[in-house]
Amino acid sequence: MKDIRTLSLDQLQEYFVSLGEKPFRAKQVYDWLWSKNMHSVDEMTNLSKDLRDRISQEYIINPISVDQLQRSKDGTIKNGVKLHDGLLVESVLIPTETRTTACVSSQVGCSLNCEFCATARLKRMRNLEVAEIVDQVALIDRQSKLYFGRPLSNIVFMGMGEPMMNYKNVVESIKKITEPEGMGMSPRRITVSTSGIPKMIKMLADEDIRVKLALSLHSAIEKKRNEIMPFSDKFPLTDIMDSLKYWYEKTGNIITFEYCVWKGINDQDEDIKALIRYCKQIPSKVNLIQYNPIGDGKYDQCNKAAEDNYVRQLEKAGITVMIRRSRGGDIDAACGQLANKSSE
Repeated sequence: MKDIRTLSLDQLQEYFVSLGEKPFRAKQVYDWLWSKNMHSVDEMTNLSKDLRDRISQEYIINPISVDQLQRSKDGTIKNGVKLHDGLLVESVLIPTETRTTACVSSQVGCSLNCEFCATARLKRMRNLEVAEIVDQVALIDRQSKLYFGRPLSNIVFMGMGEPMMNYKNVVESIKKITEPEGMGMSPRRITVSTSGIPKMIKMLADEDIRVKLALSLHSAIEKKRNEIMPFSDKFPLTDIMDSLKYWYEKTGNIITFEYCVWKGINDQDEDIKALIRYCKQIPSKVNLIQYNPIGDGKYDQCNKAAEDNYVRQLEKAGITVMIRRSRGGDIDAACGQLANKSSE
């Protein structure tokens, strides 16, 4: 049977009218599905039992489930999430003193081949459905309330997969998360992270959904970036910059460049100067992300002197720079480490 959450509100209205019910039944069910994140038709108590039985005969709900939960010594929680077809993804709750952030996945595996990322070693099995993405957010919201006494405050599409390669479902999930009839979260608290697909960045700018954008950059030297992220040879840095300028013109939101510094790879002055030149083309800031080893020995975190050199030169150039320390590294929950190890 078909998952009822694949129906739009208009389609739900058509369905209930076809049953001889009033159109407002659609709004009631929509509220149960997307605002309350209900996974059982039987618990939709403002519907008659006969109507609930009729719905259950024609539609199902395929929720995610937690296959394994791991807690880091720093408070980070990693969920090994089982999908209805038995496939696994991972999502992470990252707590700080002032916020809790959900890092959600958009694909089973990944479509890209970044050399430094554990997820890239997994075959892309399929895209996540809208409801599977929203379920991750609702799950982490419940965990945030249970373990930290406050609701989820932020969402980052930085888990498994490239969000732009599951564009339609990611955008629709954001709408479900942010609309008043859904979870009602502010889109300004949502960041979509991409490795850089110019056409899709422009499409996202045209959606007018007011999310933030982060670009996984790691080198502003074309040849070097292509070695680090081989797929990027199809998307030159000039084309990416054009799409970022379009993004800024349409949204007014500055770009965040995500940037790991590795020993012997991109830790020299020439790398910093190239990054500064790239940043200067558009209102932007840089997040220097602590690298999380994936066991191959090829990519190692740079030393503190190299990191300090980046900070010093970026700040001197008037570019805002933040150092993002890893969270959840002891449970392989940190950035770049999600590879379903919890399921082994």
